[in-house]
Amino acid sequence: MTRAIQLKTPRQLRFMRQAGTIVAEVLALLGEHIVPGATTAALDALAEAEIKKRGAMPSFKGYHGYPCTICASVNEQIVHGIPGEYRLQEGDILSIDVGAIYRGWHGDAAVTYAVGRPSAEAERVMDATQEALRRGIAAAVPDNHLGDIGFAIQSWVEAQGFAVVRDFVGHGIGKV
Repeated sequence: MTRAIQLKTPRQLRFMRQAGTIVAEVLALLGEHIVPGATTAALDALAEAEIKKRGAMPSFKGYHGYPCTICASVNEQIVHGIPGEYRLQEGDILSIDVGAIYRGWHGDAAVTYAVGRPSAEAERVMDATQEALRRGIAAAVPDNHLGDIGFAIQSWVEAQGFAVVRDFVGHGIGKV
């Protein structure tokens, strides 16, 4: 029987963890620069420089022609927003997705930030998604299936009066 997910060796896991660490560090640094007036293009340039400084390469740039290092989705943009000259405004919600390749292994994560002080509704969305993530992680245990994780997330989100965008619900991670 062939496994859908190949188990990784300790060495491979070290490389994946390092790629993930690089992504986490870059996301944290970007968070310090998310202020009213900043452009998503400037955040993109900063992310690329920081990924390369850490000995990695951006995962997204050039993938199927994608022109940037990060995805920067503002407000109603669902995912994969292309950074540009848009200047962030007080109350915007900005989701940033960062990917890095380290020694052939991908790290990938996204974080949603409030620019300045969010509206009550924006805060409610962000709180609901944070709890949905926590519930999804809690459901990721041995012998559970992907559907169990999805159910934990979707049932919480819908109970909060929101919906899951079914066309963008995750992907695997691993080697280039």
